[in-house]
Amino acid sequence: MLIFVVRRLGTMILTMVVVSILLFLLLEINVEAVAIKVLGPYSSDEQRQIWLTANGYDNFVVVRYFDWLGDAMVGDFGKSIRFKVPVGDILWPRLGNTGILALATLAVVIPLSLGLGVLAGMREGSRLDRIISVSSIVTTSVPEFASAVLLSAIFVFYLGLLPGTSSMTDGFDIVQLALPVMVLVLYDFGYVTRMTRASMAEVMMTHYIRTAILKGLPYKTVIIRHALRNALIAPFTVIMLQINWLLSGVIVVEFFFAYKGFGALLLEASLNQDIFLIEACAMVAVFVAVSTQTIADVGYTYLNPRIRFT
Repeated sequence: MLIFVVRRLGTMILTMVVVSILLFLLLEINVEAVAIKVLGPYSSDEQRQIWLTANGYDNFVVVRYFDWLGDAMVGDFGKSIRFKVPVGDILWPRLGNTGILALATLAVVIPLSLGLGVLAGMREGSRLDRIISVSSIVTTSVPEFASAVLLSAIFVFYLGLLPGTSSMTDGFDIVQLALPVMVLVLYDFGYVTRMTRASMAEVMMTHYIRTAILKGLPYKTVIIRHALRNALIAPFTVIMLQINWLLSGVIVVEFFFAYKGFGALLLEASLNQDIFLIEACAMVAVFVAVSTQTIADVGYTYLNPRIRFT
């Protein structure tokens, strides 16, 4: 197990290094373009050259990369072009806001989707299975921007129960968090439910489950102690992948509700060509992606010890 974890960590680090090289070459290889983005299109050639020299852009590209990588490893991504402050002053609070949104969403999605998926898989082909399956397909088929409009029309304009924005200018407010969470849960739970249902139905058809039932073991014991653990392998993978989506894939929801999160920050950085902020967001997103994948791989071995990776 220890060797496997070390290998996975090595793969994670290698992936981060490769992505950092590609990101650096994509955004900073053209030093003239960097100077124009920072100083503006109306800056003179002399001003650009002074700025490039002062910031080390006259050095060889390999030296610049390792300087940039060293700064990034300690959280120093430079100064934001859009906000005129260090990138970290904007990035970390926004990342924390998205973390709150993601935790609230997962706290609802995980028990709801796993519970419904297990119930549907246990009774494959039943009326309950059909109701859960149809509901899952319908909700997953509705994009976030459509469900955001629909839920806003119901809870904001018709019932008047919830605020239409979630900017939280006066501090954290769980009421303002309700609508964004509802939209994300409505879109996400159906996919995880379908995966859980398919995995549970497959496990229930295996020989060892049938044998346990025929031997007279209590049905509840068969489900909890024998079927559920193996059935959770596929949903566990999907849930870990949802963390990546909840980090940078919720741009529509955050923008719609004016939620100051990581996704909205990435969009704003892209629209304003804030290369230093884009670099920081990209590195954080990749780090979260490879970290969650590593956790998922390690989790496999605990859910099913027969699974081993090399």
